[in-house]
Amino acid sequence: MPAGPFVGGGPPFSLGYDCAPQTAASPLKELSLSEISAKPPIVTEVVIIGAGPCGLFQVFELGLLGIGCHLVDSLAAPGGQCTELYPDKPIYDIPALPICGAQELVDRLQQQIAPFNAPLHLGQEVTALRKREDGRFDVETITGTRFDAGAVVIAGGVGSFQPRRIGVQGAEVFEGKTIHYRVRDAASYHGKKLAIFGGGDSALDWVIDFAGKAAAVTHIHRRAEFRGAPASVAKMRSLVEAGSVRYIEGLADSLISEGDVMKGIRVTGNDGVMHDVEADHVFAFFGLHPKLGPIAEWGMELEKKALKVDTEKFQTSIPGIFAVGDINTYPGKKKLILSGFHEAALAAFAIQHHLYPAKKQFLQYTTTSPVMQKRLGVPH
Repeated sequence: MPAGPFVGGGPPFSLGYDCAPQTAASPLKELSLSEISAKPPIVTEVVIIGAGPCGLFQVFELGLLGIGCHLVDSLAAPGGQCTELYPDKPIYDIPALPICGAQELVDRLQQQIAPFNAPLHLGQEVTALRKREDGRFDVETITGTRFDAGAVVIAGGVGSFQPRRIGVQGAEVFEGKTIHYRVRDAASYHGKKLAIFGGGDSALDWVIDFAGKAAAVTHIHRRAEFRGAPASVAKMRSLVEAGSVRYIEGLADSLISEGDVMKGIRVTGNDGVMHDVEADHVFAFFGLHPKLGPIAEWGMELEKKALKVDTEKFQTSIPGIFAVGDINTYPGKKKLILSGFHEAALAAFAIQHHLYPAKKQFLQYTTTSPVMQKRLGVPH
């Protein structure tokens, strides 16, 4: 078990959610906000705000150092954007995994951190974060859950986010039915006629993935230049040349529908030609509206809606509050999961020093350190 004032360790990670459903065998009492506020705060060494890949990996790096933590996330499931926006999207740049689905990555991370028994508080946006005179932090969620933490890690990705909508009249009627801003179950669209809008990696990845699996794939983008990876652009163009994908450079004009049934979408080409695209489903990948939400009100220095950190500790302008992943910024910042993992590793050592400044730090390796292997539950 992690050392230090770690309270509320509970069962293994997969069972450590505090939003478990009610059952006949274990009914949960519904507490009022006043009753919740009257409960003593949960005392822990670290609170991690955000349970995306970087937040989950932060648990692992802290756990190796014997530091306990609690995770809080506003979403109903761990995984952040990987789970919420593109669970079936393939990821190719995770070391030692030539290809890994986004949800698969989240599942693997949860398995990796299971030995550390970090409780996860789901569906709870953090609304208040205050530093006390004694240097510790008071953290409170929208449901009234309170924490007394020695340090805080913000791993909130881009903050709260909403997809940019397609913006054609009547689209809201079909959203979630035949108009989508993410792919939840890719196999359910095989054999269907698909129209995919967008010029970034998400649009390109799904055009490539659905080619040959869907009955028809039409890719629509507003201009000749793409934001996605050059290799993906080249692959898409080769599919167009082979006749596997139809490509239109233009903008969505209007929906084609009969009553309450969507039949397709009308596209105005940049050459002025109107195209009627027959489609069972329309996907729009126009990016997200990132909003920091309450984070912007916690007094930390911001730059372009991101938290400024140093590259030694990944600490914000408030000592004891750290930030990893897409939420932070520094010279040379790259918004990659790989970079977030590196940040979490260095932040863990900085957090250890912040919590226990008199403790001498040693760099130990999981392959040879009996202490770390014990924490990981490696049998001997």
